[in-house]
Amino acid sequence: MNAKQAKDFLVQQTVEQASIENVPLSDLEKRMMYFVENDPSSCENPLELNDEFESQYETAEYEAKMSRLLHHAYRRLKKTDPEKVRDWSDAIRTLSRGDRYIPVLWAATPASDHPIRDFFKPFGIGLLIAVGIFAAIVLNEIHSISLSGLRRYWPALALCALILLFAFRSPRELIRFLSVWFQPKPTDDSESK
Repeated sequence: MNAKQAKDFLVQQTVEQASIENVPLSDLEKRMMYFVENDPSSCENPLELNDEFESQYETAEYEAKMSRLLHHAYRRLKKTDPEKVRDWSDAIRTLSRGDRYIPVLWAATPASDHPIRDFFKPFGIGLLIAVGIFAAIVLNEIHSISLSGLRRYWPALALCALILLFAFRSPRELIRFLSVWFQPKPTDDSESK
């Protein structure tokens, strides 16, 4: 895959994703994805294109928008067409060899679709841990609990903590963890067969 084919493929996937999400995408925004600063073979004068773009758009907003569209397009392809995912990887690898704009857009971390939820997840976990530690300290003071007597419960407590952490991420990860944890161990008879 050459650089032109790689750009065409990634721009086409981005335009398709913008259409799916009903995100307006101007001709100038599409042309800017082809931007290469020091490329004499480019069909447009890079300085004129950059000046035109900067007069109409805010670069940070554009990069966030395009990064989000690129990442959403990639996720869509992973679900629907593994062959195009290989093409995507080839295109990014090809374009990363030069001084091109698309790898910059791809490498940028897109803003979250749920920033409030993303903030409260780790905050909630930290709060839960702090409350647990505080409750343990209060119970220790009230009932004069000796921690040496709780040594036999540490594995169970550690397992509960792991389950809670996995449960906050996704149920699928919790099920995968439990299936590996509780997988029956092979016996000597099954190994010799």
